[in-house]
Amino acid sequence: MCFISLVFQTNALAFNKYSIDFLNEDAVYVDNIKTVQLRETSYELAAPIIELGSEQQLLLSFDDLFGSFTNYNYTFIHCDAQWNKSDLMQNEYMSVFFEDNISNYSYSLNTIQKYTHYQVTFPNTNMKVTKSGNYILFVYENGDKEKPVLSKRFMVYQNLISISGLVQQAAKSDEYMNKQEIDFVIHHPTHKIINPFTDLKVVITQNNRWDNAIRNLNPIFVQPNELNYNYDDGSTCFNSGNEFRNFDNKSFKFLTPFVMHHYKDSNNIYHSELMPEQVKTFKRYMQVDDINGEFFIRNTEMDRNENEADYAWIHFFIPYKEPLGEGNFYANGKLCDWKNSELNQFKYNYSKKGYELELYLKQGYYNYQLVYQKNKNSIMDETFLEGNHWETENDYTIFVYHRSIGFYYDQLIGIKKFNSVRREK
Repeated sequence: MCFISLVFQTNALAFNKYSIDFLNEDAVYVDNIKTVQLRETSYELAAPIIELGSEQQLLLSFDDLFGSFTNYNYTFIHCDAQWNKSDLMQNEYMSVFFEDNISNYSYSLNTIQKYTHYQVTFPNTNMKVTKSGNYILFVYENGDKEKPVLSKRFMVYQNLISISGLVQQAAKSDEYMNKQEIDFVIHHPTHKIINPFTDLKVVITQNNRWDNAIRNLNPIFVQPNELNYNYDDGSTCFNSGNEFRNFDNKSFKFLTPFVMHHYKDSNNIYHSELMPEQVKTFKRYMQVDDINGEFFIRNTEMDRNENEADYAWIHFFIPYKEPLGEGNFYANGKLCDWKNSELNQFKYNYSKKGYELELYLKQGYYNYQLVYQKNKNSIMDETFLEGNHWETENDYTIFVYHRSIGFYYDQLIGIKKFNSVRREK
């Protein structure tokens, strides 16, 4: 029996011709590729960031639901601070080889959904990078760059500066109860920055998201070897949002607090039905431990987690008396690369009086949030159903890019991670 036909859906991102316009973001371009993860190897939930010239490595992994072997190749594309292709040639930012094949693969074991699991760790003896900055990891099929498979962002930085700062409640009175402000200072005693207003690009991300990143920041005060970014006008403020929702289907034998039912359908495919979602817009804040929109893969009954975790349809339901007049609801997080599409869009069910969604996901523990989007060109609103509380725990990362005299690319000269709850000692 073939189960592949049960899980394939039209991917709005699919395209036929290789184009950098499509490769400057996290995306999957073919329907048989699932559960794509890229992280620094020391920690399962680590961001894809490494230091130039260090021993740190990144691990890419993904599943091919065709369940057979396919020759996948990969290369790196250097980008500027805005994630556009830089002016560097490959021989200027890569050494040894410019492309390689992914030779580490294994087949699923004891699973209903058959798949082939691929992974590669880099930099390695064949593939190295020699410049700091933003990069795209580009995977394609059979050595043909016109057959793109996936693209993932990663960053390579140098410790040329240091950053100090903190996350606090927003200074503006109308944002004080629902936004978080990041105040920071860049210290550069040994790194010359001639004109920070033209040569520097500073970016702040929340929970490793790029869709709502804050950009185009200039220092408020410039002092010898210090640049101060302590804004009072809300320029460095994010919606605090709420703690993430979660579900746990690491086992199909037991129920967790947010899973109502596990079952198999007539085709022997697993399903996990979640508890009906609560609208949290006007509920009081409640502290809940979460992993800020990330996910990890597990099957608690098996030892080889990557190969013996199965797939299941996850059923979401939002009780809602009437459909929205305009806009849509989405389940958002790392599980969909922080993007909205038809794949993660809720549809209104008139008979059930609510919105429902099915996602085909690998066994594990997932964080997600319910977001509202008025139209394709509008910003996602994570506060519409979730609420917005200054107490919410969030992770922030500051990236500092420098294009100094004599350089024709954006160096990533320093990064700093902050947490809204955990303070530095």
